[in-house]
Amino acid sequence: MTLANPSDFDGNLQPQGWLRYFSFSLDHKVIGLQYLVCGFIFYLIGGALAGVIRTELISPISDFVSRETYNEVLTLHGTVMIFLWIVPVVNGAFGNYLIPFYVGARDMAFPRLNAVAFWLIPPAGILLISSYFIAGAAAQSGWTAYPPLSLTTPAAGQVVWILSVLLLGGSSIFGGINFIATILKLRRPGLKLMMLPMYCWAMLGTSVLVVLSTPVLAGTLILLSFDIIAHTGFFNPTMGGNVVVYQHLFWFYSHPAVYIMVLPAFGLVSEILPIHARKPLFGYTTMVYSIMAIVFLGLIVWAHHMFTSGTPPWMRLFFTIATSFIAVPTGIKFFNWLATLWGGKIALNSAMLFSCAFIVNFVFGGITGVALAQVPFDIHVHDTYFVVGHFHYIVYGGTVFVIFGSLYHWYPKFTGRLLNEDLGRLHFLLTFVGFNLCFAPQHWLGLNGMPRRVAEYDPAFTTLNQVSSVGALLMAISTLPLLINVVVTAINGKEAGDNPWNALTSEWLTSSPPPVENWHGEAPLVTEPYGYGQHQETKA
Repeated sequence: MTLANPSDFDGNLQPQGWLRYFSFSLDHKVIGLQYLVCGFIFYLIGGALAGVIRTELISPISDFVSRETYNEVLTLHGTVMIFLWIVPVVNGAFGNYLIPFYVGARDMAFPRLNAVAFWLIPPAGILLISSYFIAGAAAQSGWTAYPPLSLTTPAAGQVVWILSVLLLGGSSIFGGINFIATILKLRRPGLKLMMLPMYCWAMLGTSVLVVLSTPVLAGTLILLSFDIIAHTGFFNPTMGGNVVVYQHLFWFYSHPAVYIMVLPAFGLVSEILPIHARKPLFGYTTMVYSIMAIVFLGLIVWAHHMFTSGTPPWMRLFFTIATSFIAVPTGIKFFNWLATLWGGKIALNSAMLFSCAFIVNFVFGGITGVALAQVPFDIHVHDTYFVVGHFHYIVYGGTVFVIFGSLYHWYPKFTGRLLNEDLGRLHFLLTFVGFNLCFAPQHWLGLNGMPRRVAEYDPAFTTLNQVSSVGALLMAISTLPLLINVVVTAINGKEAGDNPWNALTSEWLTSSPPPVENWHGEAPLVTEPYGYGQHQETKA
């Protein structure tokens, strides 16, 4: 059987055309799109799991799935959405595709390591999802895997969960090393650090967090696996282990993980807003310093997740102050984005709508985050739905909205075609309304005492849970216009040209889609500081 025509391969037997997206390609653009498509597949899976959760919570009794199945679905949902959707896409997909263009390189610093980093993800995801079938029961301890719960739930599913997360952590570390080397060592002549696009700074800071914190998570999970398999006592309290030590180690990674998901989104939205507002980014220098401040502070705030774990008063005070301080550099960014929009000639296309909605959502999530940094308030709402609402306003209302906006913005670069704006605006409207309808009521649920991670609850919480589930249904429906848009555009979409936005950033200075080595000749030299230059008016 002939699998492909000889013309589909170049002289080195590297597949060309659509076949290259199913190959072990070393091209950073192909790898970036592989990250994007793979991540979106897992997003659909994670969304389906979320649908099971919200369906179960329509009524206060456990009547859709069993309690054990609910715990499995809850664990898989959180793990899939964080480790297989948000982190790979906002870092791996857009980072791989854009960073070489921004520094003027033909590829990443380590192309083979880049390919390895991606190809660790599909088997890790398949291993995680299939744990329910191959282990008899998936992990049931939530995405945090706190002992002693993770030591008393079915061992096989928990071990498979650990193996999957270790593979995904290895992928992140490989990618982080590659981004640091590419940004620092492959910049074209004349491109100084303070002339880099903001997304480069965001990915540099993110990669530092990845390289410093992810090995701590890996070591922690290895010790946890020893407790499960070899019956050691690192975290087992019946054998003298300390469960609070696990929490310290876990959150030393998992709070920076929030910034690993959010900082790249900050960088992406900093690229989108100036182009569609026809203005240079306001306050470039302060944006750079605020990113680096977030990287530093993000490493020293982890214990605000542990205010109810017997932490001493001095520790509570330190982490309250540090967490409150991190709002300062974040606030600087928001004022700079608003100043960028102020007085601009704003095009309310899909990319801009999602980017502006990100600002609204993230401000609300940030305010609730500052509230959670205060010990008395945190103790009141700890392990309630208030935390669930806050977290989703950060990672979905923040990062996922930027992912969607970035897709509409860079899709012409990926394919040479423009996504349909009518379908894009419908996608935005359903997503924005559904998201806020789903997660805003959860703050009231938490304030009134509804605990998270439960399949059964007090009937007094029924109405707000039903409203939240209706919002989740709208979010599920909102995916349909996007899928239809991508399919229809791929078949018969409007030609975009090389630079449909009249943008001046480097990726738009070559053809769309780009050639194999990015440039038709030499990469353009940089002679001016970063600022997008003088934008021309968008042609009618």
